[in-house]
Amino acid sequence: MPGNARRRGELADLTRRFLGYVTAEKGLARATETAYASDLARYREFLAGRGITDIGDVTRTDVEDFVTSLDGEAPHSIARRLAAVHELHRFAVSERVTDDDASLGIRPPKASAALPDVLTVDEVTRLMQAACPDDIAAGGADGAGAASGADAALAVSLRDRALLEFMYATGCRVSEAVGLDLNDVNPQAHLARLTGKGSKQRLVPIGSYAIDALQRYLNAGRPTLQRACRGRQPELNAVFLNKRGKRLSRQSVWEVVTTCAARAGITKQIHPHTLRHTCATHLLQGGADVRTVQELLGHASVTTTQIYTHVSEQTLIETYVTSHPRAH
Repeated sequence: MPGNARRRGELADLTRRFLGYVTAEKGLARATETAYASDLARYREFLAGRGITDIGDVTRTDVEDFVTSLDGEAPHSIARRLAAVHELHRFAVSERVTDDDASLGIRPPKASAALPDVLTVDEVTRLMQAACPDDIAAGGADGAGAASGADAALAVSLRDRALLEFMYATGCRVSEAVGLDLNDVNPQAHLARLTGKGSKQRLVPIGSYAIDALQRYLNAGRPTLQRACRGRQPELNAVFLNKRGKRLSRQSVWEVVTTCAARAGITKQIHPHTLRHTCATHLLQGGADVRTVQELLGHASVTTTQIYTHVSEQTLIETYVTSHPRAH
């Protein structure tokens, strides 16, 4: 029996069982599952360097030293890796593989709360125009464009404009955008159903700019991209398609955002999440309350949303300093 207990605590096997458990029981998104696997592989590699292959041999010092070894990584990355370690140790205790949780009480190093970069309203407009100018978008949805289908280049432009408008309008995560299906969108009601972390769903409103861009893309762009599957089974459900007619990937969204930003002459280092930050900040600046923004973004805690109030306060201070005659 003792020999069996030791084998059950072998880290590689324990990690496989843990990942199977959290996937089945918690309904984790694929991206979260992948992050867990990567973070725990890094943890096992660190422990293997110390000759440790069994969870029962891990000490508190080992866990603390692992956190120290992550110095230089982004604070949120360290926190995420440590969270995965905590979950693994808790699982080991719950499965009676070991009596002690060596990670108990260990916290990631405190980091200064860096405010997220946000775009100005003018930069948002330039970003959208860089994806697909208004006159071209209108031409692609009317007349010959609507009858024969947009060509491949125009189809991609219509998609990029619809994607960026949708992400800014709803504040959705990139995983929620690429996971969006046709039956998740109700253009007439100006609503979309998003599937967020833990497969939790929420309804979000869609503004008129995003609705217009979506309808132009769905009418004139998506059919062209769908036909690009060339004999393979066409993608029937996904809203946003790639050039081969398949569901758009997270990496492709990153490329769309950075390419359009460069084309628009935006010098800030932006990424897909910047549109989420920008949506939240502009809502708060426009008078929305924090709880409403929390619901829109799908944050489990209002504390997460409150960082955007600091961004708004920063804007307020900057405006005061540059505008008030006696601010200096």
